[in-house]
Amino acid sequence: MLKLPAPGRGFTLIEVMITLVVLGVLIALGAPSFSDWTRNQQIRSASEAILNGLQVARGEAVRRNLLVQFQLTSLPTSAWTVSETVSAAPIQSRVHEEGTLNTSVTATPGDATKATFAPLGNVVANIDGSATLTTLDVTNAAASAASRPLRVLITGGGSIRMCDPDPVLAATDPRHC
Repeated sequence: MLKLPAPGRGFTLIEVMITLVVLGVLIALGAPSFSDWTRNQQIRSASEAILNGLQVARGEAVRRNLLVQFQLTSLPTSAWTVSETVSAAPIQSRVHEEGTLNTSVTATPGDATKATFAPLGNVVANIDGSATLTTLDVTNAAASAASRPLRVLITGGGSIRMCDPDPVLAATDPRHC
C-alpha cells in the first residue's frame, strides 16, 4: 500500500531527485520515437495538402467548366497554387510554411510542375507545352529509418490517389502504390 507523507510534512530532497531522474529517463527514451512521429506527420500533412490541392483543381474545373491548373510553385517544397489556366485567375494556394517545413517534394517527370484538369475532370496537356505531373514523392529532409515517405499519383483520367511506396507492402494492400 502506498503511504503518503503526513499533511504539512512534504517530500524530502532525495524523493524529489529520484522522481526527476526517473522522469528524465522516461523522456530520454520517448524522444526519438516522438521525433520520428513528428517527421511522419509532416510528410502526411504535406501529402494530404497536395492531394487536396489537386482535388480542388479537378473540382473547380468541373464546376467552372474551364481548364484549371494545379502548379507546384517552388520545388522541392510543397507550396502550390490552383488557378484558371487561360485567365490565370487564382483560386486557392498553399505556402510551404503551413506545417510542413522539413518536407521535400520530388516530381515525376523531373521537370514537371503542373497538371491541368479539363471540364470533365480528366488531365489534359498543359497549354504551355510543359510536362504534366504524374507522380509526387513526399519525404522528410531529416529522414530516418522510421520515416515513411508517401506518394501522390495522378492518372490521365483525373484520378488522384495517395499511397505508400514501401516495397515491403503486399501488392494487395490498399496503401501500396
